[in-house]
Amino acid sequence: MNKSGKVFRVIAIIFMGLTAAMNLLGGAGTSCAAFSNSVAYRLAFRDLLDYRWLYQGLVITTVIIGLVGIWATIKLVRGGPSVYRNALIVLVIGSILGGIQYYASLTLRGAAAPANMKFYFNAITLIYFLILGIPGIREKVDFSSMGNDKAEKAAVSGMAAILAGTVILTVFTWAGPSHTFNGENWVYVFYTPLMVSGTLLVISGIASLLWSAREIFHQEVVEANLELFEIQ
Repeated sequence: MNKSGKVFRVIAIIFMGLTAAMNLLGGAGTSCAAFSNSVAYRLAFRDLLDYRWLYQGLVITTVIIGLVGIWATIKLVRGGPSVYRNALIVLVIGSILGGIQYYASLTLRGAAAPANMKFYFNAITLIYFLILGIPGIREKVDFSSMGNDKAEKAAVSGMAAILAGTVILTVFTWAGPSHTFNGENWVYVFYTPLMVSGTLLVISGIASLLWSAREIFHQEVVEANLELFEIQ
């Protein structure tokens, strides 16, 4: 695989990881409208009460597709004969679910945020993967095998983890405006799990990048020593 093919593949893995994170966040974030019976929630989502069954289904299926998306991302990093196809299936389902919630929220509430962001992530990533399947590009990007370069795999997974963790840790800011009622940001209901999961992703991603850098440096030192030995 040439360098451009590797760049395309790295971008695809990062997009897939970010999309999986958005699906998980979107599914968890919709649970307040779908399942809560508190007076405050029922007043805030009074226009959705007759359609809670729809949002309950979207919560369950979106969380599942988010978890499957994480699995698909890991498979993309490892490589395999069916990882590209599996990622496409996940993205198609994610785009359909995101589109349904986008349309339902826009119709019932008059506003689609932040469901629109989840849909955009799925759709953009799906379009990118479809582009990678175009003849001429497809031959440059090989998802069937990542080779035996553990340092490269660690670097790619590390970057994806850091970006996904950053999205999770900053959710209070970018999702806050659409989840603030009576001056209260309801995203903080999930403060602990979001902070723990986001922090773990960032830390593990940094650790993977550091390990990858060490391995690459070690490989370069070994190759330099071999070249010096051959010259002597």
